[in-house]
Formats: sequence, C-alpha cells, structure tokens
Amino acid sequence: MSAYDTRTAEAAYTDIMQERTEQERPPLLECRGLGKSYGRHPALRELNFTLPRGRIVGLLGPNGSGKTTLLKLACGLIKPSLGQILINGEAPGVASKKAAAYLPEKTYLNDWMRVRDIVKLFEDFYADFRSERAREMLGNLGIGEAARLKTLSKGNQEKVQLIMVMSRDAQLYLLDEPIGGVDPAAREYIVNTIIGNYNENATVLLSTHIITDIETVLDEVIFLKEGALVLNSSVDKLREESGKSVDQVFREVFRC
Repeated sequence: MSAYDTRTAEAAYTDIMQERTEQERPPLLECRGLGKSYGRHPALRELNFTLPRGRIVGLLGPNGSGKTTLLKLACGLIKPSLGQILINGEAPGVASKKAAAYLPEKTYLNDWMRVRDIVKLFEDFYADFRSERAREMLGNLGIGEAARLKTLSKGNQEKVQLIMVMSRDAQLYLLDEPIGGVDPAAREYIVNTIIGNYNENATVLLSTHIITDIETVLDEVIFLKEGALVLNSSVDKLREESGKSVDQVFREVFRC
C-alpha cells in the first residue's frame, strides 16, 4: 500500500470513529415532555424535541410564546413544572453551565462598570472565556476599554454584552432576542458576530420574532405558539416542502 493509500485509509477510519462517537453522544439539548407553569398559567406545554450539534437554530414565536422561559430552563435559572430538559444528557446544573453561554434579553451588567472590568469579570468567572477575542472585537468597534457602560449607546451596550457571551468557547449559546431593539446596522453586526464566533461543533439557539435579518444564517427553526411546539424543521426542508421562506411561513402560522 502506498503512503497516499495509507493516509486515505487513516482519514476514512478517523471519519468513521468520529461519526460513531457522535452517534453515541447524548443530544446537546433535549426536551422530554417539558412544561412550565406560573401559577395557573402554562408558559410551556409538554415540549418534545432535540437539538443537533453544529447548527444555528431559530427559536421563533411572538411575544408571550414561551421562548424566554425555554432559554431560562435550559440554563438552569428556573425549574420545570413537568418533564425534563437535558444538556448533554444531564439536568441543568454546574456541568451544563460550563457548556452553555446565556445572553438574556435585558442588560444585566452594572452600567457603572468600565468595559475592561466586564472583560476581567468574564475572564475570572469562565474558564473558557477568550479575552483576546473579546478585546479584538471591541477594538474593531472602536469601543474603548476605559468607557463606562452607561456612556455607550444602547446598540453598543448590546454589542458589549453579546461580545462577552460569544467570546466563550461554549458548546451551546442561548441568545434571547439579541437583535431586538437595535438599529439595522447593529443587527447586521450582531448577526455577523454570532456566525463568526462559534465553533462548528457548537449550536446557537437564538430567540427572536424578527425573522428577515437572520433567516439566511439559520439551519433549523423551532416555532412556539402559546407555549406549544407547532414546528420543528430544518430550514431546507421547510422551504422545499412549503415553497416559501421562513418569514412567509412564520407570518402564516402566527397571523392574527
């Protein structure tokens, strides 16, 4: 066997072993009959689905459909009322918090903090945080590390928070309305930051009700309506079967 044939055989063997390992791994995120109620009000109704690895997934639905509740359950901020949500086969806890990076809808950083203090906070708190990556993105935006958060525009505050989250080498990114409330130019930067700063084995679960700005980067979509799962599909399959864009299908499903 030639050296070329040997390398080819070794590469094929490596691919087979990687595929086998992937098949043996538990789903990155799995919902089993997942439900959450606040008092008598059901926010989520018995969700059943899994998330593959290496995808950008749109979690889509109008306000009040349960998107934020699902993300909070995934990162362990709240507990299910019934069923299970699993990250890498385990209930949310210490291990899952190391694997998942969460961006809440509202700014949670103290506005008196300087940008460099925020970088240091993430550096100290997360072992997978890459401060050089964060500083490079901040520099590209012209955001000085000496600036206090409260002196920045709303768009730049959103960008700082997103940069911190996307500078982690996480397996799962949970992003709650990252493009809501900012101008179109800021949305474009945010979308580019998301697709440019996660590794091919990680998955992004991105909650939004603004479809047009992110449709081109989505691999999968999940539609929630009044807490129930109404659609879980790859974008390619959805377009092929419906002959329509994700935005068009969204408008039909959620028509008032």
